[in-house]
Amino acid sequence: MKDLKETCFERAVFYSWSCKLDECCKYCYMSTLPREKRTDEKVRSFASLLAETIITKQCGWDYGFLSGGIGVFSDEKLIDLLQKTKLIMGEKVWVNFGVLSRSQLEKFKPFIKGVVGTVEVLDPILHRKICPSKPLEPVERMFETAKELGIPRGMTLIIGLGETLDDHKLLVEFIRKYEVSKIHIYGLNPHKGTAFEGAEPPSVEYQSEWIKRTREAFPDIDIQAGIWLDRTGYVGKLLEAGADSISKFPALKSFGSQEAKEIERQAKLAGRKFRGTLTKLPMTNWDEEVDKLGAETEIGFDEKLKESIKEKIKKYLKKMKTS
Repeated sequence: MKDLKETCFERAVFYSWSCKLDECCKYCYMSTLPREKRTDEKVRSFASLLAETIITKQCGWDYGFLSGGIGVFSDEKLIDLLQKTKLIMGEKVWVNFGVLSRSQLEKFKPFIKGVVGTVEVLDPILHRKICPSKPLEPVERMFETAKELGIPRGMTLIIGLGETLDDHKLLVEFIRKYEVSKIHIYGLNPHKGTAFEGAEPPSVEYQSEWIKRTREAFPDIDIQAGIWLDRTGYVGKLLEAGADSISKFPALKSFGSQEAKEIERQAKLAGRKFRGTLTKLPMTNWDEEVDKLGAETEIGFDEKLKESIKEKIKKYLKKMKTS
């Protein structure tokens, strides 16, 4: 069993947002949008992504995964982004790019910590109903290939979609079969206009029980507990149940807020040391951090990119100070 003496916030970084599936997942806010709006890819610049990565590093947050749509960036451009991200973070990062082919996995392998599959729900009937255009079989094939290539596997799971605790056995079977070493356990966030509008979010007891059973079945697995702005009071019990860290909190928009302070307070109540900060901006010379990027390496950070990163950092810091 892991010795869970500390915890932290884990930040996922998205380089694009859209949904080009034939039919969106029923819980997703994009299911409420006209097709032309939800398929309009919103792509971030490298400067914005790397500025967020620098803030993530300086605030002591873990890097959950890099995510975005397939085909938005070429594989070569993604490798460039991953190299730059690794340089900033000081380690490789997990990726959640959707279903990757063998050739893509082979390309990305030298630059990633592991690959995350968006599983969401494991009951086959529920999955077909809730995620009609996102079948599990391609994810499973990717996991099999990743196993063959020696690439670690991670997964996302959403509870509150109609499953019951009896379905936890499906999760145990899935984790064992694909030797999953990292799992994000999110609770449903009901969005207006979706099929789940008006649904009750899972209780802290229910989410905690999923985490507890997962920790008991897999003592060494890495568990992230996803919360939302209105569920910071869940944190203590989720950590006590066996979560390693907390994710999904809008840290840039809500930095230093009462909710951010509550997360740190809850961690303390759970007997954990909170690594990093959600409440106090680090005393960092941000320009200096950017200026040293790429020094003594072959990874390219030209002056134009560095200046753009500095400007993006200033905008993010302004938002964080305001909140």
